[in-house]
This record gives sequence, C-alpha cells and structure tokens, in this order.
Amino acid sequence: MTLIKSISGIRGTIGGAPGEGLSPLDIVKFTYAYCEKMKERLPKQDGERYKVVVGKDARLSGDMVEQLVCGTLVSCGVDVVKAGFASTPTTEMAVVFEEADGGIILTASHNPKQWNALKLLNEKGEFLNAEEGAAILECAEKGEFCFADVDSLGTIEEKDFTDAHLDAVLELEAVDVEAVRNAHFKVALDAVNSVGGIIMPRLLERLGVECVCVNCEPTGEFAHNPEPLPANLTELCEAVAASGADLGISVDPDVDRLALICEDGKPFGEEYTLVSVADYLISRVYNEALQTGRSIDEIAHPYELASSSNLSSSRALRDVTEQYGGEYHAAAVGEVNVTTKMKECGAIIGGEGNGGVIYPALHYGRDAMVGVALFLTNLAYKKMKVSELLATYPQYVIAKNKIELSDNTLIDSILNKVKEAFADEDINTIDGVKISFESRKEWIHLRRSNTEPIIRIYAEAATKEEADALAQKVIDIADSLM
Repeated sequence: MTLIKSISGIRGTIGGAPGEGLSPLDIVKFTYAYCEKMKERLPKQDGERYKVVVGKDARLSGDMVEQLVCGTLVSCGVDVVKAGFASTPTTEMAVVFEEADGGIILTASHNPKQWNALKLLNEKGEFLNAEEGAAILECAEKGEFCFADVDSLGTIEEKDFTDAHLDAVLELEAVDVEAVRNAHFKVALDAVNSVGGIIMPRLLERLGVECVCVNCEPTGEFAHNPEPLPANLTELCEAVAASGADLGISVDPDVDRLALICEDGKPFGEEYTLVSVADYLISRVYNEALQTGRSIDEIAHPYELASSSNLSSSRALRDVTEQYGGEYHAAAVGEVNVTTKMKECGAIIGGEGNGGVIYPALHYGRDAMVGVALFLTNLAYKKMKVSELLATYPQYVIAKNKIELSDNTLIDSILNKVKEAFADEDINTIDGVKISFESRKEWIHLRRSNTEPIIRIYAEAATKEEADALAQKVIDIADSLM
C-alpha cells in the first residue's frame, strides 16, 4: 500500500491501514483540513454559506471516495455541488461557473486503477499553492476535529457541467468551429475507459468530427496503462491506421493530458501537443499584426506574445515562440508553478510537455478539450496531414533516466558536482539543476524525487543517441561519488 501526502493533495492506493494507503480515515482527515483552511482563507459573515464542487473520474473507487468526501464536507457545514463524472478541467471550470469557494477533484490522473487522489482547488478553480497545501497537511496531521451541529450541516445538489465547459471552449475566438466542420475530419479516440469517453465524443460531435471510439466506456477498468505514452497506445495507433482516420487522440483518465497520433499510426509526440497549439496561437497574433498594421501588443491584449512551460519540457516551445519575436519563460515542474509563471509574464499560452495545454483565455488549468479544439482549428487552416504538420516544427528527442541512490544524503553532493562540471554553461537552479548547452541547443535537467532517494534525469538533443550520451555524462559523475 502507498500513501503520498504532498502540497498538491493526497494520493495513494485504495485499502490498507490508515497512513499506509488511501484509507477512509485519511480521506476524512484531509477533507476536513481542506475545509478548515478554506474558511480561514475566505472568511465569511455569520449565516453565509461555503460551497465546494466535487468531481471525479471513472475509477472503481470513485463512488466510495466521493461519498466520504461529500459527507465530510456536509459535516463541516459546507454545501456540496456534485459534478459526478467530470474531467479535471470541467471541475475547475465548474468552480467558476458556481462561484464556489473551492473544489475537490477525485482522480489519480495517469496512475493505475488501484490509485485515487484528492486534488484541491481554490475559489478560482486553480490548484492551491505550496504554502496553502502545506497548511492543509499540517492541519490534517494535528487530528483536531470539530464538526457542525445538525442545524448547520451542509447540503448536496447534483449538476452536470459537461456542456457548459464545452460551450466555453467552442465560444473561444481562436476556435473556428465552422472551419473544423468543413474539414470533415475523422478521428480515433482512446479515452482509457474513463470520463474522456463522455466529454470528448461530445466535443468532437459538436465540431462535426467523425469519431471512432476505442476504450470509451467509463467503467474505470483501464484497458491499458493509463498514462498516454506511445508504449501504451499501440491499440490506438492500429485503430488510426485501420480506420483511415486523420488523427488519433488519447487522453488520460481525468482528461487534462492530450497525446496525438499521426494519420500513419505514428506518435505525434506528447511534447509536441503544446508546441503545435502554441505555434498556432502565437503565429496567429503575429500574422494578424503583419496583415492589419496593428501592434502585437494590441492584438494579444490582455496577454503578451509569450509562452511558458516547465524546465523538463521540450525546447521546441521556446523555438517556435522566439520565431515570431515572442518570449519564452521556464517554470519549475508542476502545474501550479507553470500557471504562476504564466501570470507573471502574461503568457498567451503555456503548459507542460506531458501533453498539458493551458490556455488562459479559457482558464488556468491543463485542458485536453481546449487542446483538441485549437489543434483541429490549426489543422483545418493548414490543410496538411498531421505528419506533415509535425515536420514543420523543430525536432528534438527527450531521454528520461534516473539515478537510484542508497540514501538522500548523496543528492545534494551530486547536484553540486554537476554544477561544477558544467560551470561554463547556462545553469538554472529553480527546480533542481538544469544545464543548457546553447550552442548545440541541448539541455539536461536533474530533479530530486520528493518520495524516494532518486534523481530524475531529463536530457534533450536532436537525436536519441545524443540525448542518451548527454544523460550518461551526468550518470558517470554520479557514479564517481558513490
């Protein structure tokens, strides 16, 4: 059994003793702490009610966890809006739609079916920051509970926000519904038997896209490892080729990550989901400025011609941004860190290299639905095959490795030794150590694990062989210290 408590929420495997797995007691404690800190963060007048939205993916444990979370919220005097089966971005949007005080998403994202988690939102439908998350952890560990009396109990109502979310996506200025409809696309969709099988076909139908469904029944019995990586998408690749689809779409169980498959059945590459969407949005502003004579600032307002992603994401995003005179800004790993950086620099687009697209014109959260709508709009305009579109972007390969250590005490020594070895290169230390070799357009990023004595290594270069060789240099340095 596993239980991981972090500033971003609590996740673990279902079952086991309290504190060792995601037990009912842990769920109640953590939900209670969330309520307490929400009330401290958002004080109200006597008689004013608190409201929290609760959404879930289709995991087998979802009903059980939902009942515990909703019951705890009610016992804390909080009104609950049950969104039922809802993607993570749908629940985030629902917080805004309901003008709620927060939200709790019941999903372990790409983890296998044994896992579940509570992801915590603020009143803007965005993830809590590190300080807020730490305060909740501290409160939960104290174990000091005081619940509402019978006259102060919360209420529960049920609402479906799927169509409201899709309405907001399709109303975006950058989404051209008619252009997509007129392109008559055919798409194969793998929703890994979770909530993507509910919302994504509905989106495609409204866009006039023919959808070939693969694993789209929201049973929670994941047909394969739910992380949308090429090794897990062989069935989708085969379906694209067999059906003559223009595109393959894969999402994770909570539909905040988007991976694409080319018309020939080969992966588009999850790193390039964000790259493609960013290229469309940034070039759109740039070209409009050229055609109309208006300034880029005026057209992009209230945003800047800028993008942001975490340090472990492909350099290709920086390249396509700078191609149009925009600025790229790197953030520490983690969605909340990326959104914080996006707000600081006014980025028009951002996200994470794992297929996470954050489009602030909609909301500050990874959203596969907006990613699909923007990608298909771009594809309709370009009138290219997906493989041809991919070929227009700078091509890089990321190699992922790790160094397993006997204990955590060696981590700082290794990171410091790496910094010394590459002292003449561009070094970023906001999240571990990232070394950029600007002349070769290569980089390597080392991050410590929060839960294990492990250093994760990400290296990017023009070829896999070059990326592997770069990673090996760091591994050799680590070996010399062990």
